[in-house]
Amino acid sequence: MSVGRPFALPPELKPDLARARWIAWRSIVLLGIGSVVLALTMGQSEAMKTAWVTEVLSMLPPAAYLVATRIELRPPTERFPFGYFRAISISYLVAACALTLIGAWLLWDAATKLIGQQRPPIGSMVLFGRQLWAGWIMMAALAASMFMGMMLGRMKDPLADRLHDKALKAEAEMNRDEWMSEGAAILGLLLVAFGFWWGDAAAAAFISLEVIRDGWHNVRQVVGDLMDEAPSIMERHDLEPLPKRLAAAAGRLEWVNRAAVRLREQGRVLSGEIFVVPKPGTEDLVRRTESAAEELGKLDWRLHGLVVTPVSRLESDGPPRS
Repeated sequence: MSVGRPFALPPELKPDLARARWIAWRSIVLLGIGSVVLALTMGQSEAMKTAWVTEVLSMLPPAAYLVATRIELRPPTERFPFGYFRAISISYLVAACALTLIGAWLLWDAATKLIGQQRPPIGSMVLFGRQLWAGWIMMAALAASMFMGMMLGRMKDPLADRLHDKALKAEAEMNRDEWMSEGAAILGLLLVAFGFWWGDAAAAAFISLEVIRDGWHNVRQVVGDLMDEAPSIMERHDLEPLPKRLAAAAGRLEWVNRAAVRLREQGRVLSGEIFVVPKPGTEDLVRRTESAAEELGKLDWRLHGLVVTPVSRLESDGPPRS
């Protein structure tokens, strides 16, 4: 049995990871351009300011993803004998915490503007020699940003499913949900255009709440991974059926009476232990357990570093479900 064996993606998934990294670079460039456009058209609008901060923050997850994917597949070392698979979870935790905290600050800022009844001084701009209300320019910039975010989300979504990449999936969801943030900002500016001064700050408060919701959802998910939560289905809290399949496959081995499985997620990799009760008189347990670990690891490409451990009895077929 190989101890500290490095993990390698299946050959058919390597192009998907390369494409995910390319899309991450593209996301940073496009979001950077969008941030500049929003900054140039922002003026004194609270909704535009919040949308601009959201756009800038949206560059954090792809940047963290690029750093993490450079680290996660490094071979284990003496200091890190279990590898670097949690690099994605750690980098995404940092980005999600930043998102949540800044979202809370933006919500406070918008709430104080509403309570203080501060009117947004949205003036006019000269474009191609014509005087235009600045709000129309802002709405055009927001619409372009909304389209760009939805496009990026649609590009990342199928890759996240194939790579079983929860960080990329959350990032895709965040990009797709930008239509709500930008849509709320456009609605707020329209309300201001029709004389409802509170529309701008109300839109900023709504965007802030969406930022907090996205950040908190991602924090909960990443913390679960770092606490060795059992594998769960993408975008859902339900547990995966893989541990039961693995236990059933182990129980069908000719020399095994009963089996139980304990798996945990480490980024995109699943590792853990398979506890087996050998049949009486089973010989050559060392060879059998090593062979079983190799055979059972082929059930799913994400399985890595499985350990098959013979035990005298099992208290249950696994830990109780929460």
